[in-house]
Amino acid sequence: MKRHLLIGFSLFFLTLLFPQQTTAQALPEKKVETKNKISKAAVELSKSLDENDESKIAANYEKLANEFLNKGDNAKAEEYYKRALNTYTKLKLNEDKTRVTRSLAKAQENQKNFDSAIKNYEAAGSLSKDEAEEKINLNDANRLKNQADPASQTNYVDSNIELLKREKKSKEVKEAYVQKAENSLELKDKKVAIESYKKALDYAKDKPEEVIKIKNEIAKVYVADNQFDKALAINEKLLAEAKTTNNYTAEIKQLQSLAALYFEKKEPQKAISSLKNAYNLSFQKGNSAEAKKSLSSLIQYYKTKGEDKESMALYQQFFDNFEKLIKSDTTLIDAKTFQITEDKIRQLEKEKDLKDELISKKNSFNYFLLGSVGLLLLLFLFIVKALYSIKIKNKEIALQSLRREMNPHFIFNSLNSVNQFIAENKELEANKYLTSYSNLMRNMMENSNKDFISLDKEVEQLKKYLDLEHLRFQDKFDFEIVVDDSLDAERVFVPNMIIQPNLENAIWHGLRYLETKGFLSLRFEYTNRKINVFIEDNGIGLTKSRELKTTNQKIYESRGLNNTKERIELLNELYKKDISFTISEKELPESGTVVQIVFPLIYKI
Repeated sequence: MKRHLLIGFSLFFLTLLFPQQTTAQALPEKKVETKNKISKAAVELSKSLDENDESKIAANYEKLANEFLNKGDNAKAEEYYKRALNTYTKLKLNEDKTRVTRSLAKAQENQKNFDSAIKNYEAAGSLSKDEAEEKINLNDANRLKNQADPASQTNYVDSNIELLKREKKSKEVKEAYVQKAENSLELKDKKVAIESYKKALDYAKDKPEEVIKIKNEIAKVYVADNQFDKALAINEKLLAEAKTTNNYTAEIKQLQSLAALYFEKKEPQKAISSLKNAYNLSFQKGNSAEAKKSLSSLIQYYKTKGEDKESMALYQQFFDNFEKLIKSDTTLIDAKTFQITEDKIRQLEKEKDLKDELISKKNSFNYFLLGSVGLLLLLFLFIVKALYSIKIKNKEIALQSLRREMNPHFIFNSLNSVNQFIAENKELEANKYLTSYSNLMRNMMENSNKDFISLDKEVEQLKKYLDLEHLRFQDKFDFEIVVDDSLDAERVFVPNMIIQPNLENAIWHGLRYLETKGFLSLRFEYTNRKINVFIEDNGIGLTKSRELKTTNQKIYESRGLNNTKERIELLNELYKKDISFTISEKELPESGTVVQIVFPLIYKI
């Protein structure tokens, strides 16, 4: 008989160890809609993976991990927390990263993996921007570092309780009080342990499962202290509440707890009665795991008492109802459903990784393409800039060349004047002329490389020039230079060597042919933020001047006029100053010419 009993139990436990095959056959016969939170979280995760929404994926990894942590499956919780942490890190969501790092540490602590838990508590502390959160995480890290010294752990736990209360984190306050209770039990202080568990209850009122769990822990403390009546009172009250709320799982567990208490109290009949009730309720509600647990306890008791008949009767009853139990066990269906969903999650993760890899390669190619286009654009811009610089440089060289072209004629005329003074034995005039000429040439040489000079320097230079010409043609003209009082001659800039050639033309081609003394006027007027330069003479005029000129003089005059126009055009292109130039002949009965040069008010080049 004992041999048959051994074979029977072997078959029984093999069946329970491999329930999935039976479940797979039973599923088509009876479809049960599961309300398992873990399965729901897994389905949501599967959807977010299918949508490839990174933020949702991370949130659902965390949600699924939380469900596993609540269930007590810390290994699974750790797995999904790590995935959530990787995604949050990639998305650079620091607050979420901090929260999940702390949760990961809790899962690792529950598995006694203290080294990893300490590292993650410290990491969560360093990531936190809030001083209180940082302190809470560091307290937990230090608490685990002092595993061998329960007394020193107390300080860290108490510190966290105060901080968590201040931060109004009820769930974590409850967990801290539970830690304090466990710590007190290590210190053999059952009174403080019970007080801590009771305080934890105040922060777990909205979580019935947590309340039951904490009350059962209080009952265990009473049992350890041989206060069986108090422990029984707690379990019986929990059993009554479970019956009232139709919480069959809690009812089964409380019956099992009562059985354990009765065994401790040396009241086996009451213990057997509670176990049988738990076993029957497990069968009735289709919970094979709890049926197995209750049956194992009963058989163990009968075995110690040598009551093989009772064992065989229970064994026979179990197998008679086994198929019915398996079909009605929603926990097995939930497990199978989750397994299928988790397989789908793994497949979707692989597909996501493949998509990400393809996107990464595509992005790398796009970046390479964009980089190549960018380099080509930079090269093009460099070439354009180089060509533009060359063009500007050429214009500057042309401008300098045109400016220098004006000097030889002026030098020739000046030297010709000196020669004339010498020929006429006017040594004093020649000496005075050469002195003035040398001062003027020094000024012109100093400014020869500048496109613009200050108005006061230009006026000084032009006055020296007119003084020279007046020294030679003093019988032919007088002159005046008038500068508008509203112009700041030291700050305002004017184009260099634009005005002088026009003064020279007025003297040499207009005033010197007069039989009477003429007059040359140079005026700088300020109107509408523009400087108007007027060069006006009462010489013979343009028409008569052309009649008197030789062919070479006409060519030179045309070249001189074109030179001025070209210089103005180059200045406009280089500096965008909108300089204009006009020359006109006075209407009869007056004679002479009027040159007008207009340029904007310039304070800085």
